[in-house]
Amino acid sequence: MSLESAADVTIKANLEQFLVVLSVSLSVATISRIVPWIRQIPYTLLLVIVGLALAFVDVRLVSLSPELILEIFLPPLLFEAAWNIRWRELKTNWVPIVLFAVFGVIISIVGISLALSQFTTLSLATALLVGASLSATDPVSVVALFRELGASKKLTILMEGESLFNDGVAVVAFLLLVGIPLGTDVFSLPDTIASFCSFVGIGIGIGCLVGFGISYLTQRFDIPLVEQSLTLVSAYGTYLMTEELNGSGVIGVVTVGIILGNFGSRIGMNPRTRLLVSEFWDFLAFFVNSIVFLLIGDQIRFDSLNEHLGLIGIAIIAVVITRLLGIFGLGQISNFLTDNPIGLKEKTVLWWGGLRGSVSIALALSVPNLLPGRQEIIDTVFGVVLFTLLVQGLTTQWVLKQLDMIGDQPIRQEYSELLARRVALKRVLDYLEQLENSPDIEPEFYRYKQEMVKQQLQSIEEDIKKLQREYPQLQSFARERLQETLLDIEADTYAEFIRGGKLAENLSPVLQEILVESQDS
Repeated sequence: MSLESAADVTIKANLEQFLVVLSVSLSVATISRIVPWIRQIPYTLLLVIVGLALAFVDVRLVSLSPELILEIFLPPLLFEAAWNIRWRELKTNWVPIVLFAVFGVIISIVGISLALSQFTTLSLATALLVGASLSATDPVSVVALFRELGASKKLTILMEGESLFNDGVAVVAFLLLVGIPLGTDVFSLPDTIASFCSFVGIGIGIGCLVGFGISYLTQRFDIPLVEQSLTLVSAYGTYLMTEELNGSGVIGVVTVGIILGNFGSRIGMNPRTRLLVSEFWDFLAFFVNSIVFLLIGDQIRFDSLNEHLGLIGIAIIAVVITRLLGIFGLGQISNFLTDNPIGLKEKTVLWWGGLRGSVSIALALSVPNLLPGRQEIIDTVFGVVLFTLLVQGLTTQWVLKQLDMIGDQPIRQEYSELLARRVALKRVLDYLEQLENSPDIEPEFYRYKQEMVKQQLQSIEEDIKKLQREYPQLQSFARERLQETLLDIEADTYAEFIRGGKLAENLSPVLQEILVESQDS
């Protein structure tokens, strides 16, 4: 067989495997929306369960390599989360997010590694790699559950913000520790701190350079498909460029995503383009998550896990306890430092919702084959990831209900739809009034349409008033929406001046300070 024909066969086989994975993922997505009782299970967790079922009957979809997750799957997942997170909300909660993302990772690594080295046969150097792998949280399914159930925005921001940054810190920590058990590196605190600052600094620097560069570039034209493509290039390009320069690609992607989502999309994109780009990244995140979580379950080797159940059990206990100490201890420090306290219920949800996922798996699989304890590391990480996804993930909704932290998201959604319908029908009436004297329309037909729209509008007004009477908290929701709209109008106005060349830089919102002062008074 010639080299060309062999390559064709390989490409065809890979394409067939990819189509099988995609078909299974989309089938799970469809069934989860159709069958009512299955809808109670978060979609990503359902994919893990299906993957486990396939692994149990020894059906392997595709070989999962760490490079596939880190270089192909991780950048779009990180960019989508960073693009959608709002800077003003992140800035409000930056103290606890930094504490959880940096010191929380340190607590996890130290606690998990000490427990494993004391109560198992793993050496401290090998246990440190397990701790670093398991220090990265993956709250995709939990955040989706928060949004579906209407949990507080603060809780969502804390969970999502911590995950965005602790992924980068965990990856950097792993890269700094991986040479110790191989004997190629010796642990030195000053050198480790210097290397850490170098990794993070290069990531932030490249992210800022790419983010602001593309932001100002998109001011010069209005071509939605090109701007959408630039965001995709920025995600992968920043990751690869930063890794090539020995920086943290994860931190770089997060940085560029935050800049483009909060600055570039305002000054360089019109509202229609912003919507198109957001929808594109929503689809891409759904697409990537569908594959990653299915493959996590599919890669489980049950016979190997059974051989290390004791190791996995100790690791699970260590993960739960270190997460408890980190969230409650650092949360208390945050409450002391800021006037935006994290309540006991919120700490409990943050503790129990600290799932592990794709980043932990990728780090474990990237352990060099030369390391004697490589299989123990992989099995331990896989076992802990399964526990957090299937036990903690499936019980998070129950925890939210027990703590009475499920919000009124369904009511808010219904209220938002009614407000949107009212605005739309009023615009229809305005248009009909412009046609009142048109000679092309019969007066009877015109009056019939106008009356029909008025009746619909009256019915919607009654429904809005009814909801406002039954749920007084909707008044505060309406005020929040108004404040967000006012800030968006101000930001869009500055962006319009920048695009027109009448303003050199983006101005800080004046209304934001006024609105905060009015709330405090």
